[in-house]
Amino acid sequence: MANFNKVILAGNLTRDPEMKYTPKGTAIASFGMAINRKWKSETGEMREEVTFVDIDAFGKQAEVVAQYMKKGNPFLVEGRLKFDQWEDKNTHQKQSKLRVVLEGFSFLGSKTSDGGGTAFQPKSTKPPSAPAAAPSGAPEAEPPPPEEDDVPF
Repeated sequence: MANFNKVILAGNLTRDPEMKYTPKGTAIASFGMAINRKWKSETGEMREEVTFVDIDAFGKQAEVVAQYMKKGNPFLVEGRLKFDQWEDKNTHQKQSKLRVVLEGFSFLGSKTSDGGGTAFQPKSTKPPSAPAAAPSGAPEAEPPPPEEDDVPF
């Protein structure tokens, strides 16, 4: 049976990214996002719900996120779901949390000439035709959107 684990979220950071490093020196940035949904109920009343999601970024992506993102910034995240389970040391109760592991992202709301944001993908997930990252380590510009949307739904 085939499996597919992919998440795309757009929202605002709920807190500044928190940086940590593993003993081997790998950067880890943890942050939260709020994703808002608005809709009209059957009675015509406008409704809103907010979903809060915890996100972990690793390596160069973690460093870039921590450097450029702050609480309240709009952000687009691509990633995968990860289910963590542990036992609380004090209560010995089983705990669990569903998180997103960041695999790619775009800055939203930046002041670029085309009105779009910038994108960052790790080198290992870039398609072969993608240009190399700028030597300064700054995120590269997102390519322009296609002329027609060919999404099958």
